[in-house]
Amino acid sequence: MKISTAEFIKSATRPAHYPDPQFPEIAFAGRSNVGKSTLINVLLNRKNLVRTSATPGRTQLINFFNVNQHFVLVDLPGYGFAKVPVAVRKAWGPMVRTYLEIRDSLVATVFIIDIRRTPGEEDLHLLDWLEEFGVPTIPVLSKIDKVSRSQRRQHIERIADVTGLPVDSFSLFSALSREGIEDIRERIDTVLEQQTSAGPAVGGEIA
Repeated sequence: MKISTAEFIKSATRPAHYPDPQFPEIAFAGRSNVGKSTLINVLLNRKNLVRTSATPGRTQLINFFNVNQHFVLVDLPGYGFAKVPVAVRKAWGPMVRTYLEIRDSLVATVFIIDIRRTPGEEDLHLLDWLEEFGVPTIPVLSKIDKVSRSQRRQHIERIADVTGLPVDSFSLFSALSREGIEDIRERIDTVLEQQTSAGPAVGGEIA
């Protein structure tokens, strides 16, 4: 994946405001303090395309970005941060579930978990929705520089046990060293290539 262009399209909270589905969509999801915005910026070789904040929970909209006129990257709102107003926290579930359920142009979701944390109830809800709606999932463990290499396996096995995902299904990512970013890019490329070869056109059912 060589990034030539990456441009913000629009933000939305409900289907009526989604952009027209011209390209396949790759969504990014995770807790509000998991480093999702940083991962997206590193992936796209941009410093501030997606805003990062010292206060987690600031992204409360579904944000759409056109990448290379080839696919749309969708930044889903973060969840699980206590300082977000109760009404906003309650809106997260219906907003994200609706997008995952009805968006035919969605071809995969990059699901991000902090390697140091045990997945919580909201993480598991998200995984259940992805399975329910048949959305291919690219699980990523972030902040791997925060644990020693000798401890990684233990953390991965714990998270795999809680989520039910295979141990070898996780990509590992460090924003500090950029370790793992090429692996994530390759996995996204693979999904997009499969979509291109399988057809049908965006907006129809995905084979």
